[in-house]
Amino acid sequence: MATSTIIWIVIAAVAVVLILAALAWVARNRRNQHRHVKAEGIRVQAEEESLQVGQREALADETAAKARAAQAEADAKAAEASGLQQRAAVHRNEAATSRDELNQQLDRADTIDPASTTPETPRPEGHKESHGT
Repeated sequence: MATSTIIWIVIAAVAVVLILAALAWVARNRRNQHRHVKAEGIRVQAEEESLQVGQREALADETAAKARAAQAEADAKAAEASGLQQRAAVHRNEAATSRDELNQQLDRADTIDPASTTPETPRPEGHKESHGT
């Protein structure tokens, strides 16, 4: 083989390698550009979804605030109900004491009154009896 033939083969091989390298470089650049465009699309979509997520977060915060307000109102109502129950118990005890005192007075009146027919019969709770007045 002549030297010129070898040189042409080497030149052709180098040219093929250069062409393959150029094709690989172009393919890589296209792939990178395609990936960049795709990534940019994902970023835009994420930005749009970020607004929706922000709105959902704001709604969640608002709902949580309403829940806290409702809980505070419920706690206040429970405290008010507890206070009213305590006051009702005091009134009930006072009424029972007054009823007992009233029954004792009526029993004493029945004991003193010679016309009374039931001096030894105990009065039922809440008993109201007319005594001729």
